Amino acid sequence: MKFDFSKLIVIAAILLFAGMLWLEDMAFKDEISGTPRVVDGDSLVLNGEKVRLKGIDAPELQQKCEKEGQSWRCGRASTSALRKMIRSQKVDCQGTEFDRHQRLLATCFLNGLNLNKNMVKLGWAVSYGSAYKPEERQAKGQRVGIWQGKFEWPSDWRRKNPRY
Repeated sequence: MKFDFSKLIVIAAILLFAGMLWLEDMAFKDEISGTPRVVDGDSLVLNGEKVRLKGIDAPELQQKCEKEGQSWRCGRASTSALRKMIRSQKVDCQGTEFDRHQRLLATCFLNGLNLNKNMVKLGWAVSYGSAYKPEERQAKGQRVGIWQGKFEWPSDWRRKNPRY
């Protein structure tokens, strides 16, 4: 009995092609554009896709900060700042990675303005890693946004509030 390698080659080629299509859809997103829904100060939903602004960490929606001895809703203020920045306009996001919550990690732009960088520069988010440290130092020095008073780093707040 003789084995027909041509059938095996055809099946392998079909499987390879299907795998490449799946990988392209899952791992190699380059750009997504549209009018987003703002979830919080560092998260959007764009064309049904969950997007996390890469390189920044904003206060969580329920997080509070302190200014002049008074508690204030800095998480809501951060969310509001991003909403006001976008104002139902088209946003272009670029990214190829996904976080553990299956959100696209992306840098997003509004008419050329880097939203990630601007959120840190205006003090409504902190730099996650070293991406926007100069903007963070500027916001801290100008005492804007969450830098107006005392706040808990968003990552620390999430650890203390895991059910949030």
